[in-house]
Amino acid sequence: MLKAILTDVDGTLTDPSRRIDTGAIETIRSLVDDGIDVVLASGNTSCFMDALCKMIGTNGTYIAENGGVYRIGQTGSLQKNGDQQIPHTALEVLSDYYREKGIELELFNPMFRYTDIAFARTVPVEEVKQVLSGHPLQILDTGFAIHLQSEGISKGTALLSLARDIGLSPKDFFAIGDGINDVQMIEWAGKGVTIANGHPETKRAASDVMDESYGKGFVQAIKKYRSYLRAR
Repeated sequence: MLKAILTDVDGTLTDPSRRIDTGAIETIRSLVDDGIDVVLASGNTSCFMDALCKMIGTNGTYIAENGGVYRIGQTGSLQKNGDQQIPHTALEVLSDYYREKGIELELFNPMFRYTDIAFARTVPVEEVKQVLSGHPLQILDTGFAIHLQSEGISKGTALLSLARDIGLSPKDFFAIGDGINDVQMIEWAGKGVTIANGHPETKRAASDVMDESYGKGFVQAIKKYRSYLRAR
């Protein structure tokens, strides 16, 4: 049986306008009330995730910055992975390149990020990759932002560490997400599914694809696999 849920946020619990689905919130709360751990996973900052966990009503465990940081419970210490100096160095190169073209990158909350750099998708991601070719980092387009991050970090690698720290196996998790940044966590979980709006690579990695999109797809997935879940 599965003992915990790991879910993406943007595009999985929210619609394209980033409005969170109220049905998804009610579903998460019902799971928590039944003693099932629900872990939120996102490319957002840790402070954003802290507030989101409180407002939705989980126990506070989350993965942020696409696996760069995670926390267990409301009072747990923030665990950091990766070297932020690498993306900072790359950002300087990238910023200089675009300033010469009269373009200023729109950074997302750089003062609240510990392991990655995120900026608006106002420049082509393929051009970003060309400019930064040779830098030892990964460039990730989540569909909501472009992220610069140390190599070898993902929501999947954070799942491995988080599961270990709470005494579970990654195979004890039911994972659901829609983006390319959700592929590893879906592959490494005991059961990994996606929703109708999922990225093609995410659909290939998933064991099942829901008919519904966004938050309604999340609710559909939980209803379909609810019998597989048990409180630990």
